Amino acid sequence: MEQPQEKKTLEIAKEFLGKDIHIVFDRPLGSKHPKHGFVYEVNYGYVPGVVASDGEELDTYFLGTKESLQEIDGTVIAIIHRENDDDDKLVVVSHGVEISDEEIRKATAFQEQYFKSVIIRK
Repeated sequence: MEQPQEKKTLEIAKEFLGKDIHIVFDRPLGSKHPKHGFVYEVNYGYVPGVVASDGEELDTYFLGTKESLQEIDGTVIAIIHRENDDDDKLVVVSHGVEISDEEIRKATAFQEQYFKSVIIRK
């Protein structure tokens, strides 16, 4: 009997495009990555209770603030789809904020520079 195929992270992430979500930050702005040592230049967290295909909760970047946060509500405006890694990231901003693809790339380059990716919008 064939096992059902697990949903890829991109399929999961697409369900959130354009929606308002709640994010918890396990790596707030200015914190250091525990394994690789780089500093997070934006607030980085996850959507509680939403598990991606890597078995971890779905990752998010929260852009548009210079303040270190613990949690927040925001709108998903894009997905950073990693073409060489099944670990896509939601891009979230405060309600009504607009950010260009170029601004997303610049803000997330501290981590995304190591991956080939495309930005997906609704």
